[in-house]
Amino acid sequence: MDAVRVALLREVLAGTEWIQSTRRFAGSLRTAVAPHGGGLLLVGGTDYEPWHLAAHLDDEAAWSGLPELSPTLVRQRVPAGAPAHLAVGPGRLAAAGRGETLLVVAPGQPGAELLERVHDARRNGATVLALDGGDRDLHALAHDALTASPPPPDGTPGPGPAPGPDPEDVAAQGLDLDTVQHLVSAAAGENSLPAPRGRRRFRDRLARLADELTAPPPPRW
Repeated sequence: MDAVRVALLREVLAGTEWIQSTRRFAGSLRTAVAPHGGGLLLVGGTDYEPWHLAAHLDDEAAWSGLPELSPTLVRQRVPAGAPAHLAVGPGRLAAAGRGETLLVVAPGQPGAELLERVHDARRNGATVLALDGGDRDLHALAHDALTASPPPPDGTPGPGPAPGPDPEDVAAQGLDLDTVQHLVSAAAGENSLPAPRGRRRFRDRLARLADELTAPPPPRW
C-alpha cells in the first residue's frame, strides 16, 4: 500500500477508533525507539514474518529522518545464503535488553518458544510492543499492544509488494493486521501532530505524500 492509499484509508476511517488507536500505538513506538534507545527488533509469530512492516518502517525512517525507526528483522528460521540484514535469527532476542525495543507481530498464536524469548527480553529490560490478533499471553507481556480483526486465510506474506485493501471494504469489515501495520508505520514516521480534519488539510497531506513517492529511498528488503 502506498502513502496516498494510506491517506485515503485514513479519510474513510475518520471518526472511528482506528485512527486514534494506530496513532497512539505509533506514538508508543516512537517513544520507545527514541535516539537514546538501543534499536528496534521486529519479529513475527511462528508462521508469520512481518516483511512488509519491516520495509515500510525502513522507508519511514529514511523519509522522516528518524533512523531509529529502521528495524532489525528477527526471523524464526534463517535460510542458508540469506543476506546479512535478513540473517538475524531468534538468538538475537536472547541478547535484547535495556534500551532496546521488541515489536512482535503475530496474527495468530505466537507459540510458546517465542513467548518465552519475549518474556526473557522484557525481564532483561527491553520494551515489548505487540501488534496481534488478541493473544492473551502476548498481551500480558507487552508494555503496549494493538489488536486487529482476525486475518483472512491468505497464507504467509513474503518479500515483495502487497496490494492495498479497498478503503470502502475496510471501513465496512474492520481492519486486518496487514492494514493496521500500514497505518502504524505511516503514523510512526510523521514529524508533527495530526492536522485538524478538513478537505483543505487532507488535500495538502495527499499532495505532500505524492511528492515523497516520486523519490523513494532505495529499498533494503
